[in-house]
Amino acid sequence: MLFQNPVNDTMPKTFNKISVVGLGYVGLPLSLQFAKSGVSVLGLDLDSSKVSSINNGKSYLKHFPSEVIAEQVKAERFEATSDPSRVSETDAILICVPTPLNEYREPDLSYVLDTAEVLAPHLPKGILIALESTTYPGTTENELRIVLEEGSSMHAGVDFHLAYSPEREDPGRENESVKTIPKVVGGYTKKCGDLAVILYSKAIDQIHRVSSCRVAEATKLLENIFRSVNIALVNELKVVYDAMGIDVHEVISAAATKPFGFMAFRPGPGLGGHCIPIDPFYLTWKAREFDKNTRFIELAGEINTGMPDYVISKVTDTLNEEGKALKGSRVLILGLAYKANIDDCRESPSFVLMEKLQAKGTFVEYNDPFVPVIPDTREHPHLTGKKSAEINDSYDLILVATDHEEYKDFDFSHYACPIVDTRNCLTNRPANYSRA
Repeated sequence: MLFQNPVNDTMPKTFNKISVVGLGYVGLPLSLQFAKSGVSVLGLDLDSSKVSSINNGKSYLKHFPSEVIAEQVKAERFEATSDPSRVSETDAILICVPTPLNEYREPDLSYVLDTAEVLAPHLPKGILIALESTTYPGTTENELRIVLEEGSSMHAGVDFHLAYSPEREDPGRENESVKTIPKVVGGYTKKCGDLAVILYSKAIDQIHRVSSCRVAEATKLLENIFRSVNIALVNELKVVYDAMGIDVHEVISAAATKPFGFMAFRPGPGLGGHCIPIDPFYLTWKAREFDKNTRFIELAGEINTGMPDYVISKVTDTLNEEGKALKGSRVLILGLAYKANIDDCRESPSFVLMEKLQAKGTFVEYNDPFVPVIPDTREHPHLTGKKSAEINDSYDLILVATDHEEYKDFDFSHYACPIVDTRNCLTNRPANYSRA
């Protein structure tokens, strides 16, 4: 229920200084866009290496040049810290921390709620807190609000303001994606929403106001469920059409010539990234509270999750045709990032392919020009530190998992080893080439 009390009007309408909590693939570009727009930004992250990099004008994300960061740091519009008490200096806090799933495929809000607990004692009256992390409807006005109120001894909508605005970051876009992608904003109260619109309007071209935090949270889930379901559809058709001897990519390209009623999605080896493989399960979990089933969403998840097994079956068949067994073969996976031309390998299906092949006795290496060394990950810590290998013809099979530009133009035409391409992306193909 929304508070009916008049809100505190001490909130500055200019938002001269804000704090962005979490300086990863969402928080860093958001910080830079606000800084470019003339807002002073205090970045907060527990990772001291990120804090040090920013304050020294260095980038740790490959698609953000160091010069972009250095320019804002030099202009004194962007600095980073690990000290949560410094949010008391700011007019607004934007929370951009991970919302993964736990081992039971249930929402893990610990990053959001732990962040709120740490920040709460330092909140000045009138501050605006906006959550950007993807989550299920009700998180902002229930779980987040309660932690902030208990830790600050203040009331949302009265002493501080609360909003939800889902991130829409698309790593690898060449234009200014943060600035040009419309921002959905919902407030805990009308005043909260008004202030959130004022804040985001300072850095983003178009704001779409919705009636509540819950609507904004549901909007983000719909966007990602839409992609998940449609990717599952073409992944299923890939398997069916392959059995019929039909090239699904040719079919999709032909269907895409229709100027209405069709949107092209492409199949792949599975889903990757922090959003698409995870977010649908947030709604599935929350729907159970209302005694509702999400069979369509769960079926899509099953199909997409099963794609690595389909790929491995194609790899096995290809090696069999060469008179080789999967066990003992040497396989090079091309691409660890979950999508082309970025260094983001969160939830990448390449990890699943690597582990499933290794479990069958295959010797596996990977190559990725954007990920020279595997970083520490929550799901695959045992692979941390593994280095990218050179592309050559010494392997029993090469498996293309990510459609980096470097691979598209690479000359594989003289390679004797078979290549299985899950992205239909290679131009200079060898004689022994197949898709999966």
